[in-house]
Amino acid sequence: MWISLHALTASLCALVLLLAPVSEGCGPGRGYGKRRLPKKLIPLAYKQFSPNVAEKTLGASGRPEGKITRNSERFKELTPNYNTDIIFKDEEDTGADRLMTQRCKDKLNSLAISVMNMWPGVKLRVTEGWDEDGHHSEDSLHYEGRAVDITTSDRDRNKYAMLARLAVEAGFDWVYYESKAHIHCSVKSENSVAAKTGGCFPGDAQVTLENGVTKRMHDLLPGDRVLASSTADGHGPLLYTPVLSFLDRQPNASKIFYIIGTEAGLSITLTAAHLVFVTDCTGGDSPRYGEGLRTVFASEVRPGQCVLTSTGEVRSQARLSVVTFVEEQRNTGLYAPLTQHGSIVVNGVLASCYAAVDSHDLSHWVLAPLRLFYSLIGPSEAQDNGLHWYPRLLQRLGKLLLDKGHFHPWGFEH
Repeated sequence: MWISLHALTASLCALVLLLAPVSEGCGPGRGYGKRRLPKKLIPLAYKQFSPNVAEKTLGASGRPEGKITRNSERFKELTPNYNTDIIFKDEEDTGADRLMTQRCKDKLNSLAISVMNMWPGVKLRVTEGWDEDGHHSEDSLHYEGRAVDITTSDRDRNKYAMLARLAVEAGFDWVYYESKAHIHCSVKSENSVAAKTGGCFPGDAQVTLENGVTKRMHDLLPGDRVLASSTADGHGPLLYTPVLSFLDRQPNASKIFYIIGTEAGLSITLTAAHLVFVTDCTGGDSPRYGEGLRTVFASEVRPGQCVLTSTGEVRSQARLSVVTFVEEQRNTGLYAPLTQHGSIVVNGVLASCYAAVDSHDLSHWVLAPLRLFYSLIGPSEAQDNGLHWYPRLLQRLGKLLLDKGHFHPWGFEH
């Protein structure tokens, strides 16, 4: 009964904590807080692309996975789009331009609404979709139904710069004002998007315990004391802090992880939506803080930035190390330990315990009741596999109350 009352108290505290920041300035959500001023949309310049990386890189739509033909097994990945608010040129008269991946379809349908809202009476027009005739370069994403070329139905080229911006806002993973005649948009593959999850480390990731030995993530238990930062912002000296529970624990899950390698020879492996401490460091051989330490999603880390690394010494200051590469790798196990201090050193690199929402501070704040709960009753027992009930509750409330811009673009795993 005592535990049940504390669990209820934690739930109510979380609700209050979520409502407070939202009402003070995180946006209206669904009827909460102050009305947000309309976002100023800045048109893309001719030949500009967003994000400002190559299309087939991790930060954009990702690598091509091979052509899809009508006779291939992967043809079932394509779905027709019969949205009447979109005009399909379909010059081949085969319906090919209507075929696309589900992610591409979702973004296109969202863009169609934005176009009609921006220019009443004007519709979105697709000039190129899935290509089965070899009209594009060898590794074009058109061959996989992951790319579309678009215009407006009135073919007013003065609108195309803003159309490109609307495509970015609609969630396309890469948008390019490619020519005066059209805008090119593409999305990540369904396999890549299937890697989405709140944020975890793989089972073979290693942490440093209080006695100085290392332990694999799949062997870590609540009550173990691990190396972490003494302050929530990552600036403080390192200390050993207790693992209170696991926010997520799926030993048998297989996912795509990001490997962030450093100049110090240390590398951390974590899912796309997990937060990691970075800074835009300067200083060559002796990196210095640039624009200040912050947390970003693992999928947003870029070579040339710096992360915080540790040699495993308690009370020492984490050191900046330049990121030399970011790669993808499939691995097994999903583990998201929650520590008393909200951070953890994994494979020698300091990371947040939190994920999915873009603010480490906000996450640390709303999870304070859970940390208090376990500090009072002691660390949890080894939980059943799956997402902890508390972050599951926060996910549901967060999606109701926070602007979608606060969440990782790949969202939560369903």
